[in-house]
Amino acid sequence: MDAREVALRQAYDHAVRWLASLPDRRIPARASVDEIVSALGTELPRDPGTPADVVDLLATACEPGLTAFPSGRFYGFVVGGTEPAALAADWLVSAWDQNCVMRTVSPAYAAAEEIAEAWLLDLLGLPRDSSVGFTTGATMANFTCLAAGRDTVLRRTGWDVARDGLTGGPRVRVIAGRSRHMAIDLALRYLGLGRPDLVAADDQGRIEPEALRKALTADGQSPTIVILQAGDIHSGAFDPFAACIRAAREADAWVHVDGAFGLWAAASPRYAHLTAGCAEADSWATDAHKTLNVPYDCGLAIVRDATALRAAMGQRGDYLIQHEHGDPIDKVPELSRRGRAFTVWAALRSLGRSGISDLVERLCRHASAFAAGIAEIDGATVLNEVAFTQVCAEFGSDGRTDRVLDRLLDDGTAWISGSTWHDRRVMRISVSNWSTTDDDVARTLDAIRRAAS
Repeated sequence: MDAREVALRQAYDHAVRWLASLPDRRIPARASVDEIVSALGTELPRDPGTPADVVDLLATACEPGLTAFPSGRFYGFVVGGTEPAALAADWLVSAWDQNCVMRTVSPAYAAAEEIAEAWLLDLLGLPRDSSVGFTTGATMANFTCLAAGRDTVLRRTGWDVARDGLTGGPRVRVIAGRSRHMAIDLALRYLGLGRPDLVAADDQGRIEPEALRKALTADGQSPTIVILQAGDIHSGAFDPFAACIRAAREADAWVHVDGAFGLWAAASPRYAHLTAGCAEADSWATDAHKTLNVPYDCGLAIVRDATALRAAMGQRGDYLIQHEHGDPIDKVPELSRRGRAFTVWAALRSLGRSGISDLVERLCRHASAFAAGIAEIDGATVLNEVAFTQVCAEFGSDGRTDRVLDRLLDDGTAWISGSTWHDRRVMRISVSNWSTTDDDVARTLDAIRRAAS
């Protein structure tokens, strides 16, 4: 075997051992940053090392400092694990080393993206002629969609952003609910649009349609973008899309839906009602690493008007070999990127329509089980309507809630993080991993009971 093959086999062995450890290992990392730095070594060697030795050092030095994010008992953030076919496909992505921007240069990637795009639109119940860009994550998916929206609403006033920039042009008003995710504010900052105007939301984070309507009519002359969400980060609640989009249409506003994890409710007959009316929006963003469970670095920017997306994101260069039917380069910001559609295609092909529906419903069932189990703990209160995959609970006071969270992390059985919601400290459980089992939920509930006792 040559040096590359030996290194790859070494990496495979370490990866398999890591994955095999997940059912029984403590979820928090065991080593500190300083300990890992010491184990890796701070002195750059004078001479080359063998690839296999480098891989071995990296794996053995870093393993104690790894948090078991892929475990079925990690609920700290809305992040999934990695579905097996998607993980294997991601290894191929690295080995194939394609720069996936042009149809002519990598027809294999363009084909996978084309198929995955059609499957996604079908599963999510979105317009079939929409265009899908494969971004780094949900933040850049929101950025991409909102760039298309910004340029479109300004174009309606006669202002060309691509030619003239933003300086001197009309102000674009952006309206969002008070419970929008921070990634929205970040994307707007990147786009030069500043903070959104916020409208009232109910106690679950759902925008109040009448409040939105009043905000839209307060200044009916400004080009406007309305941002809705499918899945509140604390409650999991979905905005009332039909009523909100009707109001936005009357104001000729662009409507964007941030559906980082909740957009996938549409793929389940049991939960599709949560997204009723959502397909009438202009753009949608989601993160394939969340509910779909593909590896990190994969967001989906979906825009109804393919021409608007291409106008906002398209790039031209004399040295590029661009295709008359368009290229992946036309749909996302990055010129160099990984073959993200390969992993999405693999996950969709592996799970199939029924498997994706089952995945969504299983995550929701686990969330309901958490809510029921926590409600039986003395002094604990579940604060949200558990409509999807999120559970928020408190334990009588902010101090006690934080003590329960600290004890839970010390216990190591599971990772659940805290948050502040409606000015109260809460335990926030996000059920996102395909590998979470009924036993994982039972073990985690036992750990919560111990921490609360």
